Amino acid sequence: MRIYIIAGEESGDLHGSNLVSELILKNNDVNIRAWGGDRMKLAGANVIKHINDISFMGFSQVLLNIRYIYQNLIFCRRDIISFKPDAIILIDYPGFNLRIARFAKKHGIKVFYYISPKVWAWRPSRVEVIKRYVDKLI
Repeated sequence: MRIYIIAGEESGDLHGSNLVSELILKNNDVNIRAWGGDRMKLAGANVIKHINDISFMGFSQVLLNIRYIYQNLIFCRRDIISFKPDAIILIDYPGFNLRIARFAKKHGIKVFYYISPKVWAWRPSRVEVIKRYVDKLI
């Protein structure tokens, strides 16, 4: 089984590492490719983008790095197609991950959201996006 996981923040790396450990425990021939941090790497994921390179906090940081964020989005889409995962697991990081959910769904890849983005506090309209592009919210 091939799984692609995307976490873009420290908390996502922590939750993702626990998930990776359990997935490997349940199925030792699982192949996990991830955007994450040191914890996910130690748990056994092949981390291709480190959270230190992709985590931007605050509106001004996002604006200053918008070109880099867009390049990462393109890279991620190409990498997903190349890796051919059976499923994608998204962990929080909604600005990026909801775009990837849409892309994955259009390419017939199962999409799971582990640690949902806060829809009640920020953009309640995200509920509709999640309904449309996420197969299962965990």
